[in-house]
Amino acid sequence: MKRILGLWINGRWREEAVAENALLLDYLREGLGLTGTKQGCDGGECGACTVLVDNEPRLACSTLAHSLAGRRVETVEGLATEGNISPLQRAFHEKLGTQCGFCTPGMIMAAEGLLRKNPHPGRDEICGALAGNLCRCTGYVKIIESVEAAAGASA
Repeated sequence: MKRILGLWINGRWREEAVAENALLLDYLREGLGLTGTKQGCDGGECGACTVLVDNEPRLACSTLAHSLAGRRVETVEGLATEGNISPLQRAFHEKLGTQCGFCTPGMIMAAEGLLRKNPHPGRDEICGALAGNLCRCTGYVKIIESVEAAAGASA
């Protein structure tokens, strides 16, 4: 059964009929074509589906879309402005924080949530913010350096 869901997605108000049991991940990917949010483990263990809900990291694979009525959801696509990638996205590119890129959107969104709370986090805070995100390609060094570079650029 579907019912009307109203919420903000990447700064734009949306109202549409969405299945009552639809996960946020499915709504974003299939309903809106926002495929930056990745489907990884389907169990809330890998962080590939991390988005921001009211500036807080949230796993889209374990969140019902209707539970977010009226709230603000941001995906990795929403970080770019006027066709330009965000400073954090740029840092991931320049510091080689991606390998295959599958985990990157979730890592970026988890880091973005941290940087909005604390623009100048220490390494321990960065590691803590990324603790729920798994990467199978790197040893996390370049990912952490990318977040540090973005934090340094905002100084």
